[in-house]
Amino acid sequence: MDFQRQLDQARQMTEARLREFFPGGGLEEAMRYSLLAGGKRIRPILTMKFCEAAGGSMEEALDFGCGVEMLHTYSLIHDDMPCMDNDDLRRGKPTNHKVYGECAATLAGDALQAAAFRTVLTAGGTWRHGGESVKALAARILAEAAGEQGMCGGQYWDTLGGGQPRTAEVLTEINDKKTGALLRAACMMGVAASMGRRAVDGACMDAARDYATYLGLAFQIRDDILDAVSTAQELGKPIGSDAANGKATYASLLGVDACEERVLSYTAMAKEALMGCAWAGETAFLLELADSLATRKN
Repeated sequence: MDFQRQLDQARQMTEARLREFFPGGGLEEAMRYSLLAGGKRIRPILTMKFCEAAGGSMEEALDFGCGVEMLHTYSLIHDDMPCMDNDDLRRGKPTNHKVYGECAATLAGDALQAAAFRTVLTAGGTWRHGGESVKALAARILAEAAGEQGMCGGQYWDTLGGGQPRTAEVLTEINDKKTGALLRAACMMGVAASMGRRAVDGACMDAARDYATYLGLAFQIRDDILDAVSTAQELGKPIGSDAANGKATYASLLGVDACEERVLSYTAMAKEALMGCAWAGETAFLLELADSLATRKN
């Protein structure tokens, strides 16, 4: 199966499973609004494909990936709110707080965070050994990625800019937590899902972590490039929010050409990281995914 067909298959599996959650009204409606608003579904796709690379199946990792996507969605809801980026548009639609109000949006994000861990800890499967310990490991990986040493910590430091000058190195530290931490969790949780049925080369967890680290840095720099050269219609969200809030970006610090070079460099490092262990399955999809994200248009 070629890359695009595999990508479509993994995305369709994710969408179908996500539609099964939160069928009710009220708060569940607000949660579902953002969870089903579209997006690339890169994180659950990474979770499923790393499980395959480690010798498992996409089905084994599907709920782990959906948990990551719920947590990612909660972060987007909160990131769009007036106390942070104050954005009105996300994925071509009004942001959650514009539709449901700030109180409901806050609670929808909070509830999605809780649901993420419930989804991981109640994931089904017929694991032959270590099922509960595998779920606990995956939940721990996700918690560490989400907390003060990960995504929330990165977001905190990002909000403290106050228009003060920043270097590219400082931006890298922030983005490694703000964006990279959850990508790392997605990849490592995929390896963990595979461990429920079979022995896995311990070095694969390190390889997944390093791949995600470099992929995350390339991803964020590509975001900054697109924010500088694209339109709101092309991206489905406002452009120039960081500039309006007095925040430095890679594009403003380095220029677009230098950013393009960094994206290619980090992408090459991500692909090289996959060579650090003996995978039981194929890694060709992960290699091509890294290349496709380096040249994405939205």
